Amino acid sequence: MSPLFTYQGVMGLFNPQTTQYLHDFVTAGVVPGMSYAMIQDGKIQTAVWGQAQLVPHTEPLRPGMLYDVASLTKVIGTTTVILELMAAGQVDIDAPVQKYLPRFRDRRVTLRHLLTHTSNLQGYIPHRDELTADQLITALYDELKVGDGFGHRMVYADVGLILAGQVIERIYHMPVQEVITQRVLTPLQMTHSTFTPNPDQCVPTELSKKRGRLLRGEVHDPKAYTLKEHCGSAGLFANLDDMITFAQWVMDDRVPHSVLAPALIDSLYQDWTPNHRLHRSLGWDLRYTPTGRPVLYHTGYTGTVLLVDKPNRSALIVLTNRVHPTADNHEFIRRREILVGKYLKEETSN
Repeated sequence: MSPLFTYQGVMGLFNPQTTQYLHDFVTAGVVPGMSYAMIQDGKIQTAVWGQAQLVPHTEPLRPGMLYDVASLTKVIGTTTVILELMAAGQVDIDAPVQKYLPRFRDRRVTLRHLLTHTSNLQGYIPHRDELTADQLITALYDELKVGDGFGHRMVYADVGLILAGQVIERIYHMPVQEVITQRVLTPLQMTHSTFTPNPDQCVPTELSKKRGRLLRGEVHDPKAYTLKEHCGSAGLFANLDDMITFAQWVMDDRVPHSVLAPALIDSLYQDWTPNHRLHRSLGWDLRYTPTGRPVLYHTGYTGTVLLVDKPNRSALIVLTNRVHPTADNHEFIRRREILVGKYLKEETSN
């Protein structure tokens, strides 16, 4: 299947080296198919090609299909809502989590720690995937303890954004995914994004032995599968158009600005970790251009990438189902790192 290219405001490809490398993911069989977009100063280049599904039969990838974006839920949804609450004075980033979640026992841990992955909460939850949602939440409170490196080492984990989602629920008195829909997806007119997709519109993920079926239209992440609408770390399904909408919103300086003020978004382009040396913003990872300038970056386990460089008015969006038919796909991770380096180098040289 040849790539289906579309352009808005530009004739011909830009970032040709990055474009070719993206194509190689599919031609080399690293992923079944791909939907990607590059935004460059208002110009948009997109392509959709390859297969949506390989087993039990092949199915071509169609424009507009929904992807399980996995941990991109953290930055699109939960982080954005927390930032909105910060702006409204309803949460304090340096207040103890216990202030909002009395069941949380360690008064040292703040929202800053959760959002920058510096809480280093760790512990073993027996039979985690067999628990109910209430049992899993209780286990997170009872079993996880702060480990070595608290506050001065970044250890990426879902639990921080799950607990941030619990803070959101405590304030709004409704499931976090419903809050994300009302406070982020609807105002930004991300009309196709949803936590309850039609499976026929979705790109499948893994052929799961544990669940005994091909996962299509149900979240891949096991904790999100258990927590359902109460999960702030994963669960969102989105298509390429809505991902473009979100990236454009991050780069938009119009006033009034829906959801968050531009200055608050600008503040994300700095290190928010307690010692300001761990290269994490609130929710977001920070990557750096060859000139040392930070950009916002995040990935999803299922094979998704979002990079937004607001000062340069550029963005990279990659949507794949690299876990189909199996999550044993380390080549994608290796190539993803090369891809990001190529993109930042090429964008810097433009």
